[in-house]
Amino acid sequence: MTDTPAQTDKPMFRSDVTVELVKHTAGDSDVLWAARVSTAGEQSLDELSKDPERSKGLINYLMRDRHGSPFEHNSMTFFISAPIFVFREFMRHRVGWSYNEESGRYRQLEPVFYVPGEDRKLVQQGRPGKYEFVQGDPKQHQVVTEAMEDSYRRSYEHYLAMLEAGVAREVARAVLPVGMYSSMYATCNARSLMHFLGLRTQHELAKVPSFPQREIEMVGEKMEQHWATLMPLTYAAFNANGRIAP
Repeated sequence: MTDTPAQTDKPMFRSDVTVELVKHTAGDSDVLWAARVSTAGEQSLDELSKDPERSKGLINYLMRDRHGSPFEHNSMTFFISAPIFVFREFMRHRVGWSYNEESGRYRQLEPVFYVPGEDRKLVQQGRPGKYEFVQGDPKQHQVVTEAMEDSYRRSYEHYLAMLEAGVAREVARAVLPVGMYSSMYATCNARSLMHFLGLRTQHELAKVPSFPQREIEMVGEKMEQHWATLMPLTYAAFNANGRIAP
């Protein structure tokens, strides 16, 4: 993992996020044996040795008619590096999720900070509940970059000064901004991930529109790429049925 440098006092600025799939027990066959136990009992385990492609119609039926529990019998664990403000939104998702995040109480936090890239839309237009974001001009991007980088440098200098004075890490960290990067493990199943994606990504196939903050959407897009590879039939059914979690 190369998200943060070795221990250093020199600030590092990023505009991306990192999502790594560190382990999983997830496949389309997990949906099938879970669903078929209702009619086949112990013989449902035969699905483990069969090609799930032959039963893609069942997966689509379960998704379409919102029989959701068969999509819970799998697991994916991701290592995610993103700004703290992304994690505070992320942890609003509680059902079907488990989290463990690095702690500023127990380690000195690395000076890695988020600065929006040039493609990040900066200007909000319209009234609350009915607005859109549009591109900023070069001057606005310059203002954002300079202000953030200066603020980050100053806050981290104050953080180090408190540590050097013997102040506890859990106290000194209070001066650090939400634009600082953190890292966590996040574990979910396909059903909880679908609910997350339905709320935190925009997609042309979605029946219910969503308006996520771009930075959490970046995390969602990377998680979606991993999941689509692990469970292609379930992923196809999710898209075919409006990207609504069953």
